[in-house]
Amino acid sequence: MTPTATPGHAGHAAETLLAGGAFEYITLTIADQLFGLPIGEVHEVFSVQRITRVPLAARPIKGLINLRGRVVTAICLRAVLNLPDGNECAERMAIGVEIGGEPFALLVDRIGDVVRLPPATREPNPIHLNADWQNLSKGVHRLETSLLVILDPECIVGSETLAA
Repeated sequence: MTPTATPGHAGHAAETLLAGGAFEYITLTIADQLFGLPIGEVHEVFSVQRITRVPLAARPIKGLINLRGRVVTAICLRAVLNLPDGNECAERMAIGVEIGGEPFALLVDRIGDVVRLPPATREPNPIHLNADWQNLSKGVHRLETSLLVILDPECIVGSETLAA
């Protein structure tokens, strides 16, 4: 059996349903909320050593990173999601994604595990989901003790908060 695709959010990249009948995500935590990114959209996970600030950049753009000779834009997901500053990207862990041929580092509080979840736990965004998150999410998975909000990297990079 080959992987099949499920429709993406607002015409963006589709997620892949694995041959075993499961979706696979890397989990991450921001301000004690559990999020996931489809594993097929993740290029790498790394620790950020140094960020060069960009004058007058929008709040979510923390600067530029030199990642093995490549210039990568660092975006703080805490700021994109309009979460309180707190320890804003203090640990400087990042998830590398590529959108439109350009590399981005999504800065997060903590990186968790790779999880496989059955389609039965997948649901569309609940109507009470934070309005700022509605356009950035592909849906949710209801877990035993929490809600896993699935983020769409294309929507994050293309979000209005980055242009502000």
